Amino acid sequence: MRIPALLLLPYMAIATSCSGGGSSSTPVPTNVSNEATAAITLPSDDDIISKLYDSSYSVPDNFFVDERANTAQSYTVHHVMDASNSYELCTDDFTVAEAWEVADNDSRSVNGFYVGAHETERYFEFIRELSYDGDVGNISDLTSPGFARIFKCSDTSRDGVDRSLLSGFAGTINARPLTGARLREFAEYFWQFTFFPERYKKVLASYSDSNPNSYGHTLLLAFASTQGNRRCDRVEVVEWRFVAQTDSGDIRSDFLHRREFEAELANGSPRLCD
Repeated sequence: MRIPALLLLPYMAIATSCSGGGSSSTPVPTNVSNEATAAITLPSDDDIISKLYDSSYSVPDNFFVDERANTAQSYTVHHVMDASNSYELCTDDFTVAEAWEVADNDSRSVNGFYVGAHETERYFEFIRELSYDGDVGNISDLTSPGFARIFKCSDTSRDGVDRSLLSGFAGTINARPLTGARLREFAEYFWQFTFFPERYKKVLASYSDSNPNSYGHTLLLAFASTQGNRRCDRVEVVEWRFVAQTDSGDIRSDFLHRREFEAELANGSPRLCD
């Protein structure tokens, strides 16, 4: 799978099972609550579809931008997963992370030539040059960089997360101090690596709130799905809410449907349907 530059889309590789390191079958917290829900006034339906069908719009201003978004050529970004492909692995040991990435690369359909390693406060990243056959899509450059990431447990742990669910336990922020800004970056980062099958998908707003026991962050999303048979698209407006407990850093997510209506692109212009 090749990803065009300046467009970071979900791409997840299945890791082979490796022993050692920081990730483990940690029990999922059962006491993570969703407190201080802060609903906002929804934009008008016309405002929603104007952004939803705008090819130049994706996320609001000041939304998180991945460090690889300015890569000059097509590229891939993925996280090394646990053996069941349920959550992203983490370790604070570079040697362990490197071994996991090597095993992951060996298991992939496109193996890459090792270029180097890079790290941030959040993750270790291993860079490989990926080579593609000339008959893979309509491409002119047969190589592109691939960036494989493994989280640092000291910053973010996803042990016990079920990535097939949009509501439920979402992981733990271990970095301290825990702040609303850290939760916001967590939510906006994972938006870029979550698969949604709808044809159109946009972030309308990204906003925070807090109380003495938790921080909250919500992404207001809009989706449009084709209904076939010359019918208008089904538009769904959703709040994807994340709440982090201030004592533990444990996060719960809730995927909350707020509104549904029909719309379409008519001669290139968005239009509400009756």
